[in-house]
Amino acid sequence: MLCICGFAIATGAASRLISGYDSYGNTCGQKNAKIPGIELSGRDHTSRKYVFFLDPCNIDILRRKIKSVALCVSKCPDTELKTYEDLRNFSTVYGSDLCSYDVQPDTYSSHANRSTKCPTLPVHPSASLPVFHRCIPVDISCYARFAEAFITFVSDNSVVHRVIAGVMTSKEIIMGLCLLALGQLITHCAVSVAGGTGILWWLYVDHSKSVNASLPALELEVAKDNQKALLIYAIAATIFTVILLLLMFFMRKRVALTIALFHVAGKVFTHLPLLALQPFWTFLTLMLFWVYWISVLLFLGSAGSPVQNNQTGLVEFKMDGPLQYMVWYHAVGLIWISEFILACQQMTVAGAVVTYYFTRDKSQMPFTPIVSSVLRLMRYHLGTVVKGAFIITLVEIPRLILTYIHSQLKGRENACARCMLKACICCLWCLEKCLTYLNMNAYTATAINSTNFCTSARDAFFILAENALRVAAINSVGDFVLFLGKVLIVSCTAFAGILSLNYQREYTVWVLPLIIVCVFSFLVAHCFLSIFEIVVDVLFLCFAIDTKYNDGSPGREYYMDKALMVNEFPIHFL
Repeated sequence: MLCICGFAIATGAASRLISGYDSYGNTCGQKNAKIPGIELSGRDHTSRKYVFFLDPCNIDILRRKIKSVALCVSKCPDTELKTYEDLRNFSTVYGSDLCSYDVQPDTYSSHANRSTKCPTLPVHPSASLPVFHRCIPVDISCYARFAEAFITFVSDNSVVHRVIAGVMTSKEIIMGLCLLALGQLITHCAVSVAGGTGILWWLYVDHSKSVNASLPALELEVAKDNQKALLIYAIAATIFTVILLLLMFFMRKRVALTIALFHVAGKVFTHLPLLALQPFWTFLTLMLFWVYWISVLLFLGSAGSPVQNNQTGLVEFKMDGPLQYMVWYHAVGLIWISEFILACQQMTVAGAVVTYYFTRDKSQMPFTPIVSSVLRLMRYHLGTVVKGAFIITLVEIPRLILTYIHSQLKGRENACARCMLKACICCLWCLEKCLTYLNMNAYTATAINSTNFCTSARDAFFILAENALRVAAINSVGDFVLFLGKVLIVSCTAFAGILSLNYQREYTVWVLPLIIVCVFSFLVAHCFLSIFEIVVDVLFLCFAIDTKYNDGSPGREYYMDKALMVNEFPIHFL
């Protein structure tokens, strides 16, 4: 991928992307070589540093580009030019020719092809982008035809008006509730679901009393919308509470080991508080990589050899031969390296938790187990995570291809083909999830034994197979408990939002503000609880290996925490 990036830069794609180029293959801001067969190519544009489009409002949304002749100019027009005489005066004063290179400024008004070789009148005022030297109209009316349908919909739709007004008047509350969602993870907010359901019903009854026909029409309509929303929330919360209580009653005997693992996982976070920051570092690394990937993709979009379009006579840069497959290789790299970054997070967490578990005297632990785990990963285990990420990529690519084919054939294929495609996509998705889980345990085995990926994956598989019932119980109950944690955080944030918005009854439509804060709180909960889930999985594999190779006799003492020992050998503690 670095070679692809180097190729794009070496062939001038980076300079063409940043500096821009005209419709004749000339890069703006530099001297250009002659392109055979292109009459207006090979020009010295050292003083012409900006790309100007003759018809900047002619945008092809599907192809995401401006369908217009592009020229290199020395200055973007900063005032509206209404006539060809204005174009000539602008050229005389600023030395910036806005018509084609083969049209002299004195002939702007009389040239036979002025309608195609000069800009569409009037020329809107424009300004260059900070980095990319393109003249972009500053008057948004230039794009009115694309926004007209949306603007008409918004202006004619009272529901949209009320929803937007609700978001704007509740923006401070939305920001505060997003911070509350983050704070709940830190402070372990514990609000019962049943209590939340009671609050919803109380708010519904209280809100129903305040709705009366004497209110103005708009306020009455908003109040009725909020009343309906509260009723829906209360019914949904009641159903969820009943289902939750029933599940907890029937699964009460299967959660003992899971509770013990969760208890020990809490101790791990107490000793290793930096684990909570892992989602931040992973997210930051992914963002930096994605910015790099998109930049190189844009470079490749302007790489290749100049080719003249037979219909328009303009120049486009296209890659031919084997080079055109670099984009596909680059796309595979996106999946592989993204999975590699996520695998590095899993390996780092696994290494730190393994160090904690197999250290009998916790006071003798390294000062920063997470940093030590990162250093071990970089020195010894990069090949392991690369191979694990590659296996996931091999499964994910055909799944994405089949998903794309299914979306393209929607409405055309017969029922049998549609069913087969969905079945294949589903099977590949299940295989991907299974391999991801096995990879996670392979990284844990690598952290314990310092073996290679294949050996670690084999050992982890046999350990999991020997404890199949425990794995099933922990995965089902553990995932359910973590899901409840996410729901609890979202519910607490939503309840706080309802209580806050309750004081803006006459102004605010509650639906969209609540959806915004609930989505944000769910994303926050998912990011942090996914680390907790990794810790629980690592602890379980350590526990299974501990019970397999140790029996508590002198010289073979258990490493496990007392909470796990009480669950595993309760008779010893009677």
